[in-house]
Amino acid sequence: QVQLVESGGGLVQTGGSLRLSCAPSTSIFRYTYMAWYRQPPGKKRDLVAEITDDSSTTYADSVKTRFTISRDNIKNRMFLQMDNLKPEDTGVYYCKGIIGSGLLRGDYWGKGTQVTVSS
Repeated sequence: QVQLVESGGGLVQTGGSLRLSCAPSTSIFRYTYMAWYRQPPGKKRDLVAEITDDSSTTYADSVKTRFTISRDNIKNRMFLQMDNLKPEDTGVYYCKGIIGSGLLRGDYWGKGTQVTVSS
């Protein structure tokens, strides 16, 4: 069973930092694509940042200069470093991974981790 487990969320003041971690139950090498999404209260889930297996990255305009997505193949983790956090960054952050081939081919989501930024 493929699982993605997020951690690192919490409560932080405006201007603070958090580092989210996504731990896959299988080897991270299986994932051709990984991403972080967030869902603010009462709103839909949107893409925050994405990274491919060749480490190409894309960011939402609202986080481009403040967040950094990375994947560590040795630690078997994906990370989201979030700096200069703002109240509008509040939401549940979800890890997504796509396995492109093989018996486990498919899209997978974690259960999310809550990030709350106080003003």
